[in-house]
Amino acid sequence: MEYKILDQSHFNAMVDLAQQLNPNLERSLIEKRQAAMLDYEHYTPFGCFLNGVLVGITAGWTTTRIYSGKQLELDNVVMDSSLRSQGLGKDFMAWIENWSRNKGYESIELNSYVDSPKAHKFYFNLGYRIAGFHFIKKLD
Repeated sequence: MEYKILDQSHFNAMVDLAQQLNPNLERSLIEKRQAAMLDYEHYTPFGCFLNGVLVGITAGWTTTRIYSGKQLELDNVVMDSSLRSQGLGKDFMAWIENWSRNKGYESIELNSYVDSPKAHKFYFNLGYRIAGFHFIKKLD
């Protein structure tokens, strides 16, 4: 396994994996949003490679919160569906946690879709806990 910070050269593979997590979104919309996110300076995309192939992605937003200090807020944690439940995600998350500690982060936060009980179990097993509810309101 190899882990590294991603860049524009990984764009298509990132979109492919993001599509697995969001199958109801049009690919063109995922591409548009991914391109916009790559332009933010407080956005760090991470990749997990197996035999040189990108098989896992997530990205972190650097924020500082009163309740958690400097934190990495992970978004869109995805392992290729054909490789899940093999320990790759656990190792990937451990690498991200170590990277975060080395960069002075005090916490990691993430959201998980309500209808993803396998993901919830995965995060619980890694020591994450539910700290609140995430609300969203779509604007016209």
